[in-house]
Amino acid sequence: MSKRIILGVNISARTQAVPNVQTVLTQFGCNIRTRLGLHEATDGSCAPGGLLILDTYGDEATVGKLASALEAIEGVEVRKMEFERQN
Repeated sequence: MSKRIILGVNISARTQAVPNVQTVLTQFGCNIRTRLGLHEATDGSCAPGGLLILDTYGDEATVGKLASALEAIEGVEVRKMEFERQN
């Protein structure tokens, strides 16, 4: 069995952290199957924070490096979900 690993990435200061987050996501681009970005937006207002959901691909060590690289960015918090699956 292998694991499917989903990373939840909470970005508290989106405008400051995003350039560094984007650099990490580009670096690990081949290890991200799906990327979903969420933030609150209304007429005349855009929330300072945001949430990324990453469906990852690759071995656990590489996904761990991705998570660590994101967590090293100020204002970024990462949580991991793991699901067992049949090959």
